[in-house]
Amino acid sequence: MFTTLYTSILPSLPRKYPRKVQFIFRQQIQPWHPSSTLCHEAGAAVLRVAPESFWAFSNVIFSHQKEFFDENVVKETRNGTYKRLAKKASEVGIDGEKVYGLLEIADKPREDGSLNTGNGVTTDVKVMVKVNRLMGVHVTPTVLFNGVVENSISSSSTGAEWQVWLDENVK
Repeated sequence: MFTTLYTSILPSLPRKYPRKVQFIFRQQIQPWHPSSTLCHEAGAAVLRVAPESFWAFSNVIFSHQKEFFDENVVKETRNGTYKRLAKKASEVGIDGEKVYGLLEIADKPREDGSLNTGNGVTTDVKVMVKVNRLMGVHVTPTVLFNGVVENSISSSSTGAEWQVWLDENVK
């Protein structure tokens, strides 16, 4: 769905529906795909470092998503995956070192002895999960229109189907 939106729908919105449609991309972590959490964390880091580049970064990640599927990261350390994600951020002009700095997990306790403290975007991820739960979003993709889940749009919806739906619903 992301690629369809990014390439077929979003570019035409300002011309076709000026000031009438706003797309909000809310990341939905699926815990049954553990490595996807790392990708979502990278998205949160990009939002902190270069929010204007979030869509471009997301496009790169979706274009290379198989590289980050569970089977392709299982023998890699968590920080190793974060380094590869930060490198993907660099590909779209984002400071990869800053992204990695927010993602890196420490290899020793904090000075106060605390453990399992997460990384620089852990709080952001907690907010993402909480907001999605409050909105009734449990799976991806989920489309909401005016705050209501729209089940007629699915991951298999084509650009043409999206366009028809928008034409019928955006007034």
